[in-house]
Amino acid sequence: MNANSQRRLCLRRTVLAVALVSGLAGTSAVLAQSNASGAMFGNAPADSSSTILIENTDTGFSREVAVDSSGRYRISSLPVGTYRVSLKSAGKTVSTRDNVAINVGGGSEVSFTGEGTATKAQTLEGVSVVASALPTIDVSVADARTVLTATQLARVPVARNITAAALLAPGVVAGDSRYGPQALSIGGSAASENATFINGYAVTNTLNNIGSTSLPFDAIDQEQVLTGGYGAEFGRSTGGVINIITKRGTNEWKGSIAAYWDPKSLQANPKNIYYPNNGSAQGGVLFTDRNVNKRYIGSEMIAIGGPLIKDRLFFYGNVETTRQEGVNNGSVLVGPNTRYQQQVIKDPRWLGKIDWNINDNNIVELTGIGDKETREFTNYPFDYDTLQQGDVAKSGTYQKIGGETYIGKYTGYVTDDFTVTALYGKQDSVNYLVPTLGYSTAYPFVSDGRTGTTASGPYAMTCLPGQPAPCKVSDFNNLQSSIQDPGAINKSHGYRVDFEYRIGGHDLRLGYDQQTLEAQNGTQVGGVGYRWAYAETSDPASRPANSPFFLPIGSNEYVQQVFNTTGGSFRVDQEAVYLEDRWQVTDQWLLSLGLRNEQFKNFNADGDVYVKQRHQLAPRLGATWDVFGDSTFKVFANAGRYHLAMPNNVALRGAAGSSIYSTYYSFSGIDANGVPQNLVSLANPGNHQVCKGVDHYPYLSANCEYGDAPDPKTVAAKGIKAHFQDEYVLGMEKALNDHLVFGARGTYRKLRSAVDDTCAAVLGGSCYLFNPGRANDFLVDNGDGTYTTEHFSSEDLTHFPLKRKYAALDLWLEHQFDGKFFYRLDYTFSKNYGNTEGQLLSDLGQADVSQSQAWDDVSLMVGSNGLLPNNRKHQFKAFGYWQASDEWMFGANVLVRSGRPKQCLSYIGPDQADPVSYLDSYFFCVDSTKVHPRGTFGSLPWEYKLDLTAAYSPRWVTGLRFRLDVFNVLNKQVVQNQVVQYHGGNTVEQTTPGISPAYGRTISFSDPRTFRISAQYDFSL
Repeated sequence: MNANSQRRLCLRRTVLAVALVSGLAGTSAVLAQSNASGAMFGNAPADSSSTILIENTDTGFSREVAVDSSGRYRISSLPVGTYRVSLKSAGKTVSTRDNVAINVGGGSEVSFTGEGTATKAQTLEGVSVVASALPTIDVSVADARTVLTATQLARVPVARNITAAALLAPGVVAGDSRYGPQALSIGGSAASENATFINGYAVTNTLNNIGSTSLPFDAIDQEQVLTGGYGAEFGRSTGGVINIITKRGTNEWKGSIAAYWDPKSLQANPKNIYYPNNGSAQGGVLFTDRNVNKRYIGSEMIAIGGPLIKDRLFFYGNVETTRQEGVNNGSVLVGPNTRYQQQVIKDPRWLGKIDWNINDNNIVELTGIGDKETREFTNYPFDYDTLQQGDVAKSGTYQKIGGETYIGKYTGYVTDDFTVTALYGKQDSVNYLVPTLGYSTAYPFVSDGRTGTTASGPYAMTCLPGQPAPCKVSDFNNLQSSIQDPGAINKSHGYRVDFEYRIGGHDLRLGYDQQTLEAQNGTQVGGVGYRWAYAETSDPASRPANSPFFLPIGSNEYVQQVFNTTGGSFRVDQEAVYLEDRWQVTDQWLLSLGLRNEQFKNFNADGDVYVKQRHQLAPRLGATWDVFGDSTFKVFANAGRYHLAMPNNVALRGAAGSSIYSTYYSFSGIDANGVPQNLVSLANPGNHQVCKGVDHYPYLSANCEYGDAPDPKTVAAKGIKAHFQDEYVLGMEKALNDHLVFGARGTYRKLRSAVDDTCAAVLGGSCYLFNPGRANDFLVDNGDGTYTTEHFSSEDLTHFPLKRKYAALDLWLEHQFDGKFFYRLDYTFSKNYGNTEGQLLSDLGQADVSQSQAWDDVSLMVGSNGLLPNNRKHQFKAFGYWQASDEWMFGANVLVRSGRPKQCLSYIGPDQADPVSYLDSYFFCVDSTKVHPRGTFGSLPWEYKLDLTAAYSPRWVTGLRFRLDVFNVLNKQVVQNQVVQYHGGNTVEQTTPGISPAYGRTISFSDPRTFRISAQYDFSL
């Protein structure tokens, strides 16, 4: 070929390359995405011979579809991964796109537009032009999402669990520490209002909806955090969705071996907790010695994956074992013989996955997950005068939690325009704790809250620092306060079927899903079903505020006999059908029109339905505008309704035969086992409690729980509505250059309906589940087999409308990885306000989901409107990494946010009269005659957290990596929550009238500085 011919051919190739690459900005039809897969769409020359071939570069999976007459194509329900995309004309490859990433739930646009492309390609006899640059913005979605890839999670300093990863997303904050480490609040919701999926199956805790199944951290391929605006395929969440896709095998056998160490010797001392100096006798003294609360964590991981049959059958397996050893020292209020607790936690987790590409049109996936965890607790004495631990163990327990999950999924590409997916999952998870030491079924548990000096003999007296003798410490026979049902287990099984069909500019999805959640759980106090609690009052002439009983003349001591037995087996059935049309109105406008219909049924221990909620319609509307038609500037909006069922724990007390009641006595002697002698009833003869026609004098129960299972017809209001919320989102994303994207999003959420319980006075001593803030009808048992319907207005029950609102502005800047840098910066300005948190009550750490005390009586709601516990006005998050060289990588994770609103609760009315015997649960702080509304006491301190990582991958051993992570580098241990009772608190602490020494005392701090050292070796076989 001569020089002129070479120049002409190069010129033609250059023209073609410009045409093809410039066509990447072309518009296309957008399609629906599954909750466990992704999609690809785009434009190409409208030629009858044009086809699109996609090939997964790791597994060999391929699909080839025709370009329609309008020049559009789409391929849905694709396994996540990396693909090669080729435009073919008359069977010849015209252009190829490499390194196309498919993310979970998202769409990747790959367009090949350009006038005359096919003709030019034929002239050039199939010359391939390769372009790897990708559009930076997904114009196919209108929701609020963050997708974290395995690469990002491996390079950013983050704790090795799905909760810590989810906290990287904007609008996500840690829930109250009393709900456990998995608790998250998303978009102002309570920590029980989220849903978690693994490979398409819901794995949220089936008992109380807080937390979920876990898995080996290195088995996560992608973790998607949806914080709003999600489509009709998702339901049963009014907070957010955590959607996890696991790794899978490829055509190359590869593996990893790793070890992680968190040395105890490098951990900073956790902060001690002190009584605040509020003028009381105990002000400023030590409450909990936490300096000893250190732990060692060691973890090992091995993973391997590869082809059992190349291009067809693949295996991936991951086993992770973790052992944690540490100490949790109790406060001065914990029994002196059980304060110092040594903990050994063993957490073996595993995941196995089989992927079978039967052919290019049929795919089967099988996943198994194990997360059984065992915990051994051994309790020793601890002396707060000498700060010394005893040598002899006094009690111990063994706890087992977690279980196994199995998921099967089928994907069938029936035609280019019709796809079917079907999924089935099953889960069993044990959850029980049994005593191993210091427990006897022959004796009751005994506690003491007195500060007097009259004790004698082998009686255990709780001692506060600075209290005078003769405060004594000795043993009782039964040191465990309660025992859990050893058969406690959480189970679920369910399935879903989704159909996707494209006709013209419409992508239609129809789906049905069903899941049954089962739970067996319960507890019994002590060894005999009741316990003894000694106490005193500061004024012998008065009576304690929590019970209508009298004290004997000349004495201020009394003993309470407390009965508490709960339990049973319960079930919740959830099902839904949805229809969604994603309509490509024009090349630049996409509308998403969806409708979801939810059904919930809650069953008691007898298998009877006590709540049925049917035909709950949830419309979902979304729109995206590809402003320039080149995927560089997107404006989007959506509006939707989201429903949530009540979890199984509601039946533990609301629909089961719980026995929770007590009575009071004076006494004149205590035997060697702590049992009071010579009892005389202190019950007020003029105050009898009558429940369902039965007089229970001298016993009292806050909710008439005397062991009789309530009639399922009278547990809840007739036609009770489910918990649901409306949400509105408006946002934009703009590509500033090839790697940098700026975004802004406004979100507004309003809780429209909630479910809680009430024991309002107008109900005559009965308690019901109801919808706060609206009129309710209750079915009353007449005792002769007939029922009467009684109607009560909102004013009759609560006097207050239901209110929870969340408004937020999110701003973010993301720099996609360019071979050197990846980072994301998020700022969230938000306000979470109202008179209810939702299903929980974080003010008091109350975990009775949908059965908080907040709506039990109208007096509890006076002053309740204000900033809610999950409000964080300002949040700044930043994470990323820098690949400094082939050998060195550095990463960082930054969190700066304002604190939680402070709270103050106390007694109500003159002389601390208590309308419903709830003690310090009212918004009458400081002055019991004046309302002090929620959120008027300022906020807790700001939190500043910096995590850093450095990794070294030596050239002399390919695949080897050493890494150091430092968490909370500045060791900023910030108050997370505080005691909010102003006048009350524990009886022992309230030694003098007036302000409680416990008010404002820290409950928990953020974690101290810790180090993690790791080594990993990646290999190929």
